[in-house]
Amino acid sequence: MSELEQIQRDIEAAAAQSAARRQWRPAREGEIDIRIAADGSWYHEGRVFQRDALVRLFAGVLYREDDDFFLLTPAEKLHIKVDDAPFVATLVERIVEDGQQAIVFTTNIGERIPLDAAHPLRVDIDPDSREPRPYIHVRDDLDALISRSAFYDLINYAAETERDGERYLSVTSLGETFDIGSIDE
Repeated sequence: MSELEQIQRDIEAAAAQSAARRQWRPAREGEIDIRIAADGSWYHEGRVFQRDALVRLFAGVLYREDDDFFLLTPAEKLHIKVDDAPFVATLVERIVEDGQQAIVFTTNIGERIPLDAAHPLRVDIDPDSREPRPYIHVRDDLDALISRSAFYDLINYAAETERDGERYLSVTSLGETFDIGSIDE
């Protein structure tokens, strides 16, 4: 099995778990003092989680409704705080299989996400600083902020493209092209 096929199988398994989770209607709803910081660190009652396995466990039941985030189990639906995106894409790599390029991100919890139609790239621009805030869609309306170093690596895979008389930096992955930003701004 190829590396991309394994990544796809992992994503399909996570999607199946997510579909089952969407059916849960817990009787108890409330809040818990858990916060995910903008750097991807998880805190409980102000203390950083020390065990990565616990973070991965909770990340597996993370759920979003509109702008609110919850830990959703069959028994409970607990509101938590998320400062920015719940995950951070810390690594990016280029995989070429059968002549096709795939850009694959790895998140702070070890999930590998290919840049494709189901996992698009979005680059927001901070209105004050004009700095880019890049994100990749992970699953279930959950995104990962792309770390600065991973974003710079992504730019290394980019090419200049032109559309409607404007020049862009774009990257192609699994047959899809994604704009990183305008060169003309």
